[in-house]
Amino acid sequence: MYNETVMDHFTNPRNVGEIPDADGVGSVGNPACGDIMEFHIKVKDNILEDVKFKTFGCGAAIAVSSMVSELAKGKTLAEAMLITNESVIEALEGLPKKKHHCSNLGADALHRAIEDYQEKQKGETFEKPVDSPEVCSCPVCDVNDPEEAPYCASACARSSK
Repeated sequence: MYNETVMDHFTNPRNVGEIPDADGVGSVGNPACGDIMEFHIKVKDNILEDVKFKTFGCGAAIAVSSMVSELAKGKTLAEAMLITNESVIEALEGLPKKKHHCSNLGADALHRAIEDYQEKQKGETFEKPVDSPEVCSCPVCDVNDPEEAPYCASACARSSK
């Protein structure tokens, strides 16, 4: 089911933890989906000097978080904002389609941490937009499932036909 790269990042995740004096923190996820990711970043001279994560979720979610942290470390903020959920799947050499949904939110959590940092630099606090509903968005089939949906199995099944 999982390839060697995914299994390596799941069984030996890199950069697990939090940064007590983080410059930015970003969280994403949906308890109904079962995956919640939180990224902590330390920035020096516009470079991500340190990246840590805490993830509650399946093996794929842990592997995704680990890979995102590895991809982001040492990058400029602008370069890190170019990391996408799709590029993470590519770096992991693939994920099963049913695991694309919700477990692949790592890039989103990283982006929120960067946005949090940028807002703090302006003296503001980053807040998730109020009009943004709590849904899981599947990067494969572009379907948003409401909170109560366990995952988008039916939507992904439709998209693979």
